[in-house]
Amino acid sequence: MKALCIIPILVLVLCNPASAQPAGDSSGANMPVEYSLHDLFAMALERSERVKISKEDVVVAERERDKARAALLPGLAAFWDYTRYSKEKEASSSFGTFSIQPESATLWGLRLYQTFSLGGREITSYNISRKGIEQSIHNFAAVSEDYLLEVAVRYFNVLKAQKATEIAMANEQRLKKYRDEAAIKLKIGEVTRTLLLRAEAELSGAQSELVKAENLLTFTRADLARFAGISREFAIKEYDLQASDFLADSGLESLRETAFSNRPEMRSAAVQKKIAEDQVSVARAAHWPLLTVEGVYARRDEEPSSPFFNEESIYGILRLDLPLFEGGLRRAEVREAEARKRQADLSFADVKKTIGLQVAEAYLNVETQKGVLKSLTDQVTFARENFVMVEKQFRFGLASSLDVLDANTLLVTSERELSRARYNYQFAIVQLRRATGSLLETLNGSFCLK
Repeated sequence: MKALCIIPILVLVLCNPASAQPAGDSSGANMPVEYSLHDLFAMALERSERVKISKEDVVVAERERDKARAALLPGLAAFWDYTRYSKEKEASSSFGTFSIQPESATLWGLRLYQTFSLGGREITSYNISRKGIEQSIHNFAAVSEDYLLEVAVRYFNVLKAQKATEIAMANEQRLKKYRDEAAIKLKIGEVTRTLLLRAEAELSGAQSELVKAENLLTFTRADLARFAGISREFAIKEYDLQASDFLADSGLESLRETAFSNRPEMRSAAVQKKIAEDQVSVARAAHWPLLTVEGVYARRDEEPSSPFFNEESIYGILRLDLPLFEGGLRRAEVREAEARKRQADLSFADVKKTIGLQVAEAYLNVETQKGVLKSLTDQVTFARENFVMVEKQFRFGLASSLDVLDANTLLVTSERELSRARYNYQFAIVQLRRATGSLLETLNGSFCLK
């Protein structure tokens, strides 16, 4: 039942569009709205066609349950027949002449009936339909989490592109300053024109990289807007996701057990196993007779009528049907159901292995990115200090232009790698959330956002 706690979250978002809007959405139409990752998740679930299609699968499963329940309830039918004969026929006896075939006859009435298998096939089918609803809910949760993960990918792509643009702009400003200093040194005869030309070339390359970064930012923003359903100017609110709280005192095996308990795919596969078992019972129940119980009220009118004509009848019918030969159909159905049960068992085992591997991969990715992030943070600190020192030395003639360009290249490269590592680390946390089946908990505010 724990997995069903996900549904109120989804229903709240899907049924209340206002809840998917950030606080800034009530501002002027031309003002950009700032969205956090939480806001984007809520909007994506509310506006995504893919999520809505999966939600309709739950509705379909509910209607399947209604159809299965209808088989457990008696049916009531009204009937009416009108018969026209070619001609009237009469017969004579010692009591006189009477009609044995009228010109026309009308029959109408009500029939109350119920048919069920002595093997309990209808009850088992109803239980299967109820499990089908549960499975559809788990599939709905899985689709929703997959979609949230895709939204997260695009969210971090925008952040990466924004940071890359900032780095490119800072690089352009540094190279402009270096070009201006080279021009001054050329005027006073401290350097040759070759140095200025090199500075101009480096600046042109930096400007080209800035254009590329800006274009990539435009594309990633458009991609995110399409996926999250954003139709206006927007800004991205950056959060620093930390894995410490989520991973506190949680080893790999503990995370695996959490995933086995929480992942909607795992729950869906478990329900499918139960459904397959019940399908075997349904197939075997076909060997049992069908019992039909009917209660009928009938009224008949004839023109002309006989003196012995009975106008009204109330009667009951008890019928037992047992097909004796159907060409091996029922035996084949049982074997098919047993094969599907074996498939469900194998599928459950496969899903469990896959989820265990996904958790291990996500966990190790978090640990890897965490280590990479620490190393690159130190590298950027050293590269920035190195550039400042080399720049000062160049200003006083103690360093060459090549030293400045090398220091700048090292700084730009380090900043870019640090930016990618930071967002890769944060996305790895989101992936671990997905791998353990807890990504939807973000909509309850339990996501570790700082």
